[in-house]
Amino acid sequence: MLELTDSARKELEAFFADKEKSPIRIYAAGGCCGGPRLTLAMDEPTDQDITAEKNGFTFCISRNLLAQVQGVTIDLGYMGFMVDSLLPLESPDEGGCSACGGGCGSH
Repeated sequence: MLELTDSARKELEAFFADKEKSPIRIYAAGGCCGGPRLTLAMDEPTDQDITAEKNGFTFCISRNLLAQVQGVTIDLGYMGFMVDSLLPLESPDEGGCSACGGGCGSH
């Protein structure tokens, strides 16, 4: 279900070094022309979530999202955490969005 790379683990340890560890939610954020993407936020699990413990951290993800992506890898890149899924996220509509003015060539 979840892979946490060593570099991501070290970054999380540094982040929580001077504070109490909170559960970390994996969720899909809107991505406009690029489609939805997975990201992280501190959040408490709900009854609709599956939780996993990795290296002393608690992660939660909705059952529906996990069924769609089949698994997640959390890594660290030059711009922060990268959250990749085993299967690609499906975009609710493939027609682009108005936020980018439709100039992405998706029409």
